[in-house]
Amino acid sequence: MFSMPGGWEWLIILIVALLIFGKRLPEVMKSLGRGIVEFKKGVKGVEEEVDSASNKSTSKKIETEKDVTKQENK
Repeated sequence: MFSMPGGWEWLIILIVALLIFGKRLPEVMKSLGRGIVEFKKGVKGVEEEVDSASNKSTSKKIETEKDVTKQENK
C-alpha cells in the first residue's frame, strides 16, 4: 500500500522542510538530537533498574536454596 519515499520524494520533502523552517532548521535539528539523547538515557536507566531488580531476586533465590540445603543436611 504505502512504501518508503524514493529519491525525488525525499528531495521534495527536503525543499518543503527548508521552506517551512528556513533559518530555524539547525536549531530544530539540535533540539531533536537532544531529545533523542535524553530518550536513550531514560531507556538505559530503566534497563539498569530492571537488571538490578532481577539480580537481587536471583541472589535471594540462591540464598534461600542454600538455607534449605543447609537445613536438609542437619
